[in-house]
Amino acid sequence: MPSALRKAYAERLDSGRLKHDPAQTAALDHLEALETRLRRRDLFGGRPKVRGLYLWGPPGRGKSMLMDLFYAGAPEPRRRRAHFHAFMARIHDLIRQWREGDAAARRRVFGQHRGDDPIGPVADLIAREARLLCFDELQVTDIADAMILGRLFEALFDQGVVLAVTSNREPGDLYRDGINRQLFLPFIDLIRDRCEVVEVAGPQDWRVGRLGSSRVWYAPADDMGRRQAFDHLWQDLRGDEPEEPAVLRVDGRQVVIDRTVGGMARASFEALCARPLGPHDYLALAERFHTLFLEDLPLLDEGRHSEARRLVTLIDALYEGKVRLVTLAAALPEALYPRGIGAFEFERTVSRLNEMSSRAWIEQRSGERPPV
Repeated sequence: MPSALRKAYAERLDSGRLKHDPAQTAALDHLEALETRLRRRDLFGGRPKVRGLYLWGPPGRGKSMLMDLFYAGAPEPRRRRAHFHAFMARIHDLIRQWREGDAAARRRVFGQHRGDDPIGPVADLIAREARLLCFDELQVTDIADAMILGRLFEALFDQGVVLAVTSNREPGDLYRDGINRQLFLPFIDLIRDRCEVVEVAGPQDWRVGRLGSSRVWYAPADDMGRRQAFDHLWQDLRGDEPEEPAVLRVDGRQVVIDRTVGGMARASFEALCARPLGPHDYLALAERFHTLFLEDLPLLDEGRHSEARRLVTLIDALYEGKVRLVTLAAALPEALYPRGIGAFEFERTVSRLNEMSSRAWIEQRSGERPPV
């Protein structure tokens, strides 16, 4: 008898929301096997070790969609689904609370107060909240994350927590060339020991297919049909995944992107270019996301040359990072900033915006972009 997971997948095939993909079908087998392991754990009680699952492969292959279906019917009531970066942001906040809190504050949050090392109490708290952790987009670029992951997950695994995760990288490629990477290697060993590692590498990037068949420059923004089409494309690519904020740590600061789904981000021109952000912020954005929905890009006059300059810097970072760009704008690129300080240099940005709006960019550049 088909499992609830396989039935949900079959319903999406029958409705036309999905097309048959052998790599996804193979991944379903492994997800069903994890369901079985979780059920057996409940039968035997206690905290027996249950091997989790690490799904990895190029973007757009349906890994997050499969994780959504698995999570919806997972036979573990104490479970948590989160983007990996959001989870790590909370971990760092909990570590801060332990280090800064007095005994009363520690007992209130953690139920204990003794000791200087925060990793044990933080792991205890997470383990009480969830016995199954499901993460999207596991990637490690921050040294602060890299230095604590091994100890944190060793403690979580010791308490019987099971991990199900998606990533664009094979475990051995995580934090490649990172500072003090040798201190991160035990985490890679943990993943391989405590998770079944399965590649999901079908030939078709389904998101690119949907982007390639849609326009990616919507103008004018005050046309209700254009705005609705922009929103519809976001919803189509988002699927059933929840939106959540992402925190980028840049040069000791935090840059918050309010609306993200996996490797996609949605932000307004005002949020990205009317704030004092710079090249490092935009490079971090381009490294973190493979697709950006940029909305409400206005006509810029001479009085907004600072915003125009930031837009130039943003597009340069996205272009070099080969990020896919979907834009809701007041006009075509040529009309955005025709005169003012830096208008001549803006012509290069116009050229790049036109190239990034082409089907060739969506289909060819996406394949060249290194996995993150």
